[in-house]
Amino acid sequence: MILRFVRGTPEDVVQGVRARLEREGHRTVRSPERERPILAVIGKIKPAIFVELERDPAIEARVKSDIPDLVLVNRAFREGPTIARVGSVRVGGDDVVIIAGPCSVEGREAVLEVAHAVRDAGAHILRGGAYKPRTSPYAFQGFGVEGLSQLKAAGEAVGLPVVSEIMDAADLPAFLDHSIDCLQIGARNMQNFSLLKAVAGSGLPVLLKRGLAATVEEWLFAAEYLAAFGAREIMLCERGIRTYEKATRNTLDLTVLPLMREWTHLPLLVDPAHAAGIARIIPPLSRASIAAGADGVAVEVHPDPSVARSDALQALLPGEFARLVAEARVMAAVTGRRLHPPPGP
Repeated sequence: MILRFVRGTPEDVVQGVRARLEREGHRTVRSPERERPILAVIGKIKPAIFVELERDPAIEARVKSDIPDLVLVNRAFREGPTIARVGSVRVGGDDVVIIAGPCSVEGREAVLEVAHAVRDAGAHILRGGAYKPRTSPYAFQGFGVEGLSQLKAAGEAVGLPVVSEIMDAADLPAFLDHSIDCLQIGARNMQNFSLLKAVAGSGLPVLLKRGLAATVEEWLFAAEYLAAFGAREIMLCERGIRTYEKATRNTLDLTVLPLMREWTHLPLLVDPAHAAGIARIIPPLSRASIAAGADGVAVEVHPDPSVARSDALQALLPGEFARLVAEARVMAAVTGRRLHPPPGP
């Protein structure tokens, strides 16, 4: 349950209610909101305590979640949407962000070339895989720690923060040592709860992709795991789900975006590349994503997709990416928003 106090309620009153609940064995979490205090109560409230809360004049509303136990990422837990910060880039709110880069880091010069191209076109965050989850054990698995070094160096060279996928909690020290700005949890690891707990404790922003066949409820509970174990800046990324349709790699589920706005305060991103698997239809899917309310899109860019070591069919050429950014700027304006300003030096 979520307790929303009357605006301006003194903090000592809020803490008094909190102490009373915790003495009875309830776990509570205080929202960062200040003007209107909000308190999340984990688990079912004892009947006698519930009656007390109903009579308390300081409590304006008691919100029961449509999804039991979903509290910290629940829309009611925050007065407004959460703004996640990746380096100097704000994700969420009135700005639309563009995340771009190679599917996999393929070498120091190669990733630097892509970094310059996407920065010049207007990207805000550089992406690149150092560890690659591949269906075939014989496919390129990434350069690992060396890939992290190459990605971070490229990001610093062009002034962009970087995001990369982490697959194993044992690799977390390497991500921290290389100052990776944001940790991505891939679709295959959305319910890897040990990994979620480890990543949550790192203090870094987390980009959580939806699982291959995950329901919205399962996706939100994965985010709740992150929040419950310490993550404060969480971004959700729709990347298509597996259906019976074979015309595209996956089926992009944009229907969830307006619903997710009602259910969670977290920023919402879309990865149309992994949904489509076809480069030429990524631009219209990106426009549709922004029109549906996405806070940003994540795409893959390669100077020569024919030699890309992973996901070649969904990689955009630098010129195609530049047009996508221009279209995203227009679509953001149409929806009453704007493209995020370029990152500062």
